[in-house]
Amino acid sequence: MTRLLLPLMTGSLLVSLSAAADDFLAQVLHPDLLRPAPLAHTLTRLAPNADRRVLQLAASALNCAAPEAGRLAVIDYSLPSTEPRLWVFDLDRGELLFEELVSHGQGSGDAEATLFSNTPESHQSSLGLFRTLNSYYGRNGYSLRLEGLEPGVNDLAYQRAIVMHGADYVSEAFIRRTGRLGRSHGCPAVRQEVTYPLIDSLKEDHYLFAYYPDPEWLESSAFLGCERDERPLAMQ
Repeated sequence: MTRLLLPLMTGSLLVSLSAAADDFLAQVLHPDLLRPAPLAHTLTRLAPNADRRVLQLAASALNCAAPEAGRLAVIDYSLPSTEPRLWVFDLDRGELLFEELVSHGQGSGDAEATLFSNTPESHQSSLGLFRTLNSYYGRNGYSLRLEGLEPGVNDLAYQRAIVMHGADYVSEAFIRRTGRLGRSHGCPAVRQEVTYPLIDSLKEDHYLFAYYPDPEWLESSAFLGCERDERPLAMQ
């Protein structure tokens, strides 16, 4: 099932979507998940520049899917591509490994991503929780395969070849020339300089959470409605 959002043309619509995300946190999530439990608290401490609400959702999704996971990447697509909006956490050590620029798909928007889907050839990014698979060398160089875990939302990611890879259009120089990052075919592309260490930190059975205030996804995602307790981290 394809899920699309209308482009954000007015400030009032952006406020409406943000309010929808707030309503979801207040009414749909289990109340216990709104308290600063260990994982959400640690993510917020390690990435103070990230939106606390997004990190809470990422923590909830991870604890539902894989509470013993060692690494987690979080992408906040509600931010423009000119701002760092990718964070990679080492959960075992309680460390922030990367805070980086990341691209979105050509079909998702210009400087800001507003459209998301699971549709092949849409060149749109997908939301939700992904499991990382193996690294490989492909047409975009060193890349990381992703397995979408949410039916109808991102479960065609592998089929669509939605992977993490490096790209020369992800750079501060590109932003200075064009006012935005370049765009992919739906892949979360990163700076070439960090491609190897970033992919190596995430490959083989870790997780990536991609966020945007899509009310339908926020209300329907099974991972965001899970009520498991959050596990303590080794270092906080």
